[in-house]
Amino acid sequence: MRAVCVIGLGLIGGSVLRAATAAGRPCWGASTGEDAELARADGHEVLSTEEAVRRAAEQDALIVVATPLTSVRGVLRTIAWQAPEALLTDVVSVKDPVDAEVRALLPGARYAGGHPMAGTAAAGWAAGSAELFRGAPWAVVVEDGTTLAAWRAAAELALDCGAHVVVTSAGEHDAAVARISHLPHVFANVLAAVGADGGPLALSLAAGSFRDATRVAASEPELVRAMTEGNRVALLDAVDDALGRLGAARGSLASTGALKTTVDGGHAARGELERLGSGDWSARSVPLRSDRDLRKLRDLGARGGRVTALDEASATAELPGSG
Repeated sequence: MRAVCVIGLGLIGGSVLRAATAAGRPCWGASTGEDAELARADGHEVLSTEEAVRRAAEQDALIVVATPLTSVRGVLRTIAWQAPEALLTDVVSVKDPVDAEVRALLPGARYAGGHPMAGTAAAGWAAGSAELFRGAPWAVVVEDGTTLAAWRAAAELALDCGAHVVVTSAGEHDAAVARISHLPHVFANVLAAVGADGGPLALSLAAGSFRDATRVAASEPELVRAMTEGNRVALLDAVDDALGRLGAARGSLASTGALKTTVDGGHAARGELERLGSGDWSARSVPLRSDRDLRKLRDLGARGGRVTALDEASATAELPGSG
């Protein structure tokens, strides 16, 4: 099995290191401070970034960049110096900015971006788990120039970590997560502040709906800012959509006292999410003979499809419903 070098051992990177190790892969990481100390105490090998990348170049290991977006450029510069043709992926929550940095700093890298859709409000090595990605979607990006070999390396890691793979482009990924990940972070923080403005009585009465809706407001503010501000353009579109719907709800409430359109629409949308999660899936085999075949997987991803297994010649893909 291909070795894995994980740079950044917080919640996501630390969980990747644990899961890849549990899958039987040779693994080492790079981090500093408390995360490095805790990872070593748990029996994992932790090196400096330079040493970790140097070993990855020697062994043709898959390098996984698992730092906040604000630190990616510095890490990529180190990789460019030590391993300019590295086999490379990342687990950063936005993809267009990382893809642009890789193209600028590492044009010779064999790169396919990734993003596991899993996490908790807690941060750091201590919050991680080898089971964090079990059953979760993990986006693996296909762009112009993405090779089958690079995509396969990233996808195999995701599958080994227990996830299923959703194939998409960087731009489509960022537009999607703006709506289902980054906007919820914004809303959670707004809702938490509105609730707190109600004073001690309001907070003393807060129960499940308020706690569920504000859970991610407990996330580290710097990490939330990095991912939301890093996806500013797509997030602005999502915020505008949400503000339009809130404005319509306010207008209806003020004029007629009714919220039927808002409530019925949201209930139906939630039902669609539940249907996707519990409905029937149709499986198919997609031949993987050349880089061009990755476009077929990306088309399936746009239709809600996922990759659940890979062999030497094909991918097993599933589509919701009848496909």
